[in-house]
Amino acid sequence: MTAEPAVITKALAAVCGDVRGDGDGGAGTGLPAWLVASPDSTEEAAAIMRVAAEHELAVVARGGGSRLSWGTPPSRCDVVIDTSLMSRVVEHAAGDLVARLQAGARMGDVAAVLARAGQEIALDVPGDASVGGVVASGLAGPRRLRYGTPRDLLIGITIVRADGTVAKSGGKVVKNVAGYDLGKLFAGSAGTLGLITEATFRLHPLPAARAYVTAEYVAVSVACDAVAAAANSPLVSSAVELTRAEPGGPIQVGVLLEGSADGVEARSMRMAGLLGKAEVAVDPPPWWPGAPRAGAGDTLIRVSFWVSALARVLDAIEAAAAKAGVAPVIEGSAGAGVLYLKVDAAAAAVAEFTGMLRGAVAGERGAVAVLAAPAAVQQELTARGGMQDTVPGVALMRAVKDQFDPGHRMAPGRFPY
Repeated sequence: MTAEPAVITKALAAVCGDVRGDGDGGAGTGLPAWLVASPDSTEEAAAIMRVAAEHELAVVARGGGSRLSWGTPPSRCDVVIDTSLMSRVVEHAAGDLVARLQAGARMGDVAAVLARAGQEIALDVPGDASVGGVVASGLAGPRRLRYGTPRDLLIGITIVRADGTVAKSGGKVVKNVAGYDLGKLFAGSAGTLGLITEATFRLHPLPAARAYVTAEYVAVSVACDAVAAAANSPLVSSAVELTRAEPGGPIQVGVLLEGSADGVEARSMRMAGLLGKAEVAVDPPPWWPGAPRAGAGDTLIRVSFWVSALARVLDAIEAAAAKAGVAPVIEGSAGAGVLYLKVDAAAAAVAEFTGMLRGAVAGERGAVAVLAAPAAVQQELTARGGMQDTVPGVALMRAVKDQFDPGHRMAPGRFPY
């Protein structure tokens, strides 16, 4: 920081109509940020970023704020850029199945606008999540099996670099940044490379009908066979989900089918036969997961793997849980090779469980990442190697970070750059 707080506040107020003192403890970062600036346009956001660069301020971006605590906390936060005033649907080209949105727009509000044209962004995310937050966190739900994650649905993005430079890539832009696909770079970047101000998505028609086909299994091998059969079936599943409430307990498998009313009815009957002793309903079962989330006191762990390794991964989870004395709740997109574990236990036990699971899953060419954890668990994990697994290509990631944020002022310390 190169100037007194009063000077910086005045400089920010000169370029942004909404600058205020921080009253919520660093906006969920766990750090005492002392200013919040809320731009209403890309141009205003760029001006804020230029002031931050001039005064060497550490910047944390906030959309809905619900996932700011995910991952390693930033090591410093001087100013929070709140995108809530950037909430417009800039363009909805229904004929082209494209929507351009400001980063602060809430996904529920966007869904309501698109639904009037019978269209959607095919991501299962909370309605109060912001567009920018969904992209920055790479948030996706059960239908990732069919439609992918935000990076797969993005066709254009506008960002502001740490020095205040505006850059665009992808759909309906005049100038691209040579050498980088900004949408894929910024998807999952957690605000460490720059500030997302707009995103353009490819849309899909709203399905006329949905059906949920569910079955319960005692044997792990039978449940995994059902997952593989549903995920690879020509019946075209939109989601293949799995949940297990406790180690050794029964496994619930659910399949979502979407399409025309007649087509869904016929496909659901065939899928029920494929799963064996399955139930068919138009509403999701009570256990059907949405986007991953952690309850109070929970540690949320993501396990990713090749789908063919599902049975071995489930066995590894059970073995590690027994040795560490924890009882994880398992749910997630088994058909897409992603499971989320929620563990509520003492910090040392959670860290022991995570370490054992990482060792086992690494043998399956998988990965384990702690997405959210109480402070005591974070401290214990840090002492044992960190919240994240060993990151392949970390040298390349550091080089990209240096290109976009050479001063390391964007959410510094969040990732091992």
